[in-house]
Order: sequence, then C-alpha cells, then structure tokens
Amino acid sequence: MLKKIGRLFVIKTRFEACLIIYALALGAMARGHAYLDQFPGFGGKLLMAACSGAVFLAGAKIFDCLRYEQAARAAAQGDTSA
Repeated sequence: MLKKIGRLFVIKTRFEACLIIYALALGAMARGHAYLDQFPGFGGKLLMAACSGAVFLAGAKIFDCLRYEQAARAAAQGDTSA
C-alpha cells in the first residue's frame, strides 16, 4: 500500500515536471514580491532575482534527472530483452 502512495510523489513525465516547476515559480515569485515589500530598493530586487534564479536551477535539475532516469530505464529494458 505504501508503494502505491509513494508512486504518487514520483515525477515520471516532462509534463509533470513542468507543473511542479510552475508551482515552484509561483511560490518563489510570491516570496520575491514579499522581499520587495520588506526590502525596498536594490536589496529587494537582488533577493527577488535570487528567488527566480533558484527556480531556474531547480527546473534544470529536474529535467536533467528525468532525462537520466529515462535513459537508465531504456538501457535496463534493452539489457533484459537481449
């Protein structure tokens, strides 16, 4: 039963990855907007840029991991069929 629940939290497709990255971006921009209110001027803009940069880095890592897992899965299926 725990395996079935655990599978819900695994990113399997690029579409699912895009949805998660979108949710991360929404949260990061909300946090960045709060930083702009809290720290007006250059400091707030710098913190907002750091929030958006974190989403870019996380998104790239998610896409790289998906590509790696799909290649490993394809290699494993190729090995068992030979």
